[in-house]
Amino acid sequence: MDERHREALPEGQGDAREPSQGEGRGDLPTKEQVLEALKVVYDPEIPVNIVDLGLVYDVEIHENGVVDVTMTLTAIGCPAQDMVKADAEMAVMRLPGVQGVNVEFVWTP
Repeated sequence: MDERHREALPEGQGDAREPSQGEGRGDLPTKEQVLEALKVVYDPEIPVNIVDLGLVYDVEIHENGVVDVTMTLTAIGCPAQDMVKADAEMAVMRLPGVQGVNVEFVWTP
C-alpha cells in the first residue's frame, strides 16, 4: 500500500504487511508455526529443545518468504554453534512458503 492510501485509513489499519501473530499471510508460516518447527532443535548438552529453553528471542517473517530467527546459546563459544544454526535453518526451511532463513546469535537477553 502506498503512503497516499495509508494516510487515508484510520489509525491501526494502514499497514496490511504485519498481521497479528495468529494470522497467516498467504502461503507464509505464522510465528507460532516457526516456533513449533524449531522445537525439533535441541541443545546438544541439555535434552531440551531451544524454544522451551528460552533460547529463541524473536522470529520475523518477511513478505518474500525469508525468516529471521534471533536466538542465543547456553554458552558463548559453544562448539555446537554451527550445528544448532544448521538444524534451526533446516527445521524452518521445511515450512511451506519459506524461501530462506537467517539465524542470528546474540549474547544479551
